[in-house]
Parts: sequence; structure tokens; C-alpha cells
Amino acid sequence: MAAVNKAIILGNLGRDPEVRYTSDGKAITNFSVATTEKWRDRDGNSQERTEWHRVVVFDRLGEVCGEYLSKGSSVYVEGYLRTRSWEDREGNKRYTTEIVGRTVQFLSARGESGRQGRREPPAEDDFAYEEGSGMTDDDVPF
Repeated sequence: MAAVNKAIILGNLGRDPEVRYTSDGKAITNFSVATTEKWRDRDGNSQERTEWHRVVVFDRLGEVCGEYLSKGSSVYVEGYLRTRSWEDREGNKRYTTEIVGRTVQFLSARGESGRQGRREPPAEDDFAYEEGSGMTDDDVPF
């Protein structure tokens, strides 16, 4: 039997990415992305519902996201769902489900959103860096 675990979202960052490094120097970057569904109810009134998605990206892709994305940035993320568990300080088992990003495209136009002092994204506003694509740091155009 075949199985598929694939997640695709397109939305806006709810906060600046948080980049951390493991003891062996590998980047782990976390950020949240909001997706909003809009519709009209039976009475013709506009309605909307926002979902928040936790995203984690690793290695060079995580570093690039930390460098170029910021709160409010529009982003396309493709990856897979993963649920982790841990024990909190009181010993209770906790769970979280997140998207492990494999492909990230930056969709915001230059100068659109983002905090002061951030470098501008590459010339192609929808530049994509895909994990495991065989790209090295020398291949990244910035």
C-alpha cells in the first residue's frame, strides 16, 4: 500500500523566524504561517477563519529563511507533517504537529513587509531553495 504525507501552504508569517543551531552547527529554523479562508454565509455576510501552522526548516534552507523572511512576509511552503511529543516541566506528555519544510518560496515583493535592517531577497522575488536539491552554498545566487 502506498502512503503520502505532503503539506502545501501559502500564507503570511506571524512572527520573525527563530534560528537555533545544534551542537554540531546545523540550523533549525521555526516560524508560524497564517492561512485565511474567506467565504460568505447564507445571509451574504463575509466570514473568515485563520489557521496557524508551525513550520520547521533545517540546515542551509533554515539559514536562508532566517535571513530573508520576517513577520508579514508572504511565503509558499511545501513539505510534510510531523508530530512530536515531549514532557513538560510538570511531567505531562505534550504533542505538537508541524510542517517540515522542504521547499520554501519567498513571495513578498521587495520592500514589502519585513523589519528594518533585513537584507532584500534575491532578484527573483519567488526564489526557491529546495532541501536536498543538490545545491551547495556556492550555488545560491546571493
